[in-house]
Amino acid sequence: MAEKINSIITIGRQYGSAGREIGYKLADYFGIKLYDKEMLAVAAKESGICEEIFETHDEKPTSSFLYSLIMDTYSMGFSGSTYSEMPINHKVFLAQFDAIKKIADDGPCILVGRCADYALEERKDVINIFIHADLDARIRRIAREYDLTDAKAKDKIIKTDKKRASYYNYYTNKKWSDSSSYELSISSSELGVDGAVQAIIEYIKVKESLKNTRL
Repeated sequence: MAEKINSIITIGRQYGSAGREIGYKLADYFGIKLYDKEMLAVAAKESGICEEIFETHDEKPTSSFLYSLIMDTYSMGFSGSTYSEMPINHKVFLAQFDAIKKIADDGPCILVGRCADYALEERKDVINIFIHADLDARIRRIAREYDLTDAKAKDKIIKTDKKRASYYNYYTNKKWSDSSSYELSISSSELGVDGAVQAIIEYIKVKESLKNTRL
């Protein structure tokens, strides 16, 4: 029987660090749902925007100027005419931002990437985690998973991490991969996938038990 929790878990991850695999193992342990690309499907359904458009813009950086326009509009609200005139990547960001909040409103879950920690920063029931690993370990994992040479795997890792960092740094007031941006930072190359899962489980248990004693 799955162990019940009351927290929403967000996972940021370096490419090749097994962040998604760790997320699925946590979801299985706690009996809750994991949203990775599934977030895009929710956002598409809620917004009426084609899901393929979300995939095209998924975790891709935008300009700082466009970001300021997006956040100003989001904070002040917008009319139907204003929305219809927005650039498509503006609409995609807002729809995904809202989808993350709606998913969280449904209860405990795991949200992977896509600035979910930032979207939910005002909630008190969120645990923000970052998974990282040594570059050599990530190269081996990606080379094996995609049947690539080490050189091509390394290139794929560097490009993907650069994209994720640019996206996160534009849309949040924090820095991607910096330990101060997260509540818990775990090395999957040091602990292994199962060790990382166990460490996170123990952390969540301790945090929730402390929260219960303060009630």
